[in-house]
Amino acid sequence: MPLTVGFSEDQSRAAFQWSHPRGNIITAEIVQALRAGLESLAGNHRLKLVTIEGAGADFSFGASIPEHTAERIGNVLPDMHALIQDLLDLPAPTAAVVRGRCLGGGFELALACDLIFAAEDALFGLPEVALGVFPPAGSVLLPLRAGAARATRAILTGEARPAGEWHACGLVEALAPAEALAGAVDRWFARHLAGKSAAALRHAAAAARAGLRAQVRALLPGVERLYLEDLMRTHDASEGIDAFLQKRTPRWQDR
Repeated sequence: MPLTVGFSEDQSRAAFQWSHPRGNIITAEIVQALRAGLESLAGNHRLKLVTIEGAGADFSFGASIPEHTAERIGNVLPDMHALIQDLLDLPAPTAAVVRGRCLGGGFELALACDLIFAAEDALFGLPEVALGVFPPAGSVLLPLRAGAARATRAILTGEARPAGEWHACGLVEALAPAEALAGAVDRWFARHLAGKSAAALRHAAAAARAGLRAQVRALLPGVERLYLEDLMRTHDASEGIDAFLQKRTPRWQDR
């Protein structure tokens, strides 16, 4: 199975971990497994924190490029965006636990969580522009979470930035050495959430996300249409994906 779900003994915590041999890329299968797993939590009223993470050294290299061809993207992208909405709607606080590289679609999933905990050597970025495309959910979420200027730089350059920079701007809640990250999350939970009412946390999370959820619902459909109906009709969007799959330098035509 590409996804495992674990629970604490008192059911106050749920931990989702997915795996893929190629950098924990996010495939359509993993998206569907995550959506089903999140849906299964609906009746658990003891939850005080739900974490998501990739197995091993890296959170995720991003979405599966072979699934982002013109023939498949019309199904894959809406499903990914539905997963983003599921995270924003989940009736419990959420956190991404990030080690190593957190790129593209992986960064988008982290941005949809209430909190991000990161290893000190983690890297976050939206490299899609190098493939002739852009990150739809990231283009909406990152400006709202980290500010327009910082988000614009990340989206236009595609450059990954270290976790310390995202921590300095408030996007990352806490840093720890990679080998100590799980313990740091445990201690943060024990200090800040464990002694609180799950009902109060459930409603507080919904209230804290209210503005973000409203803006994502208002903006993401239009950005998705820009991607599917305009960008994917350009030569360069297909060329970037083809070049990546063929392991060659793209030949841009700027159209």
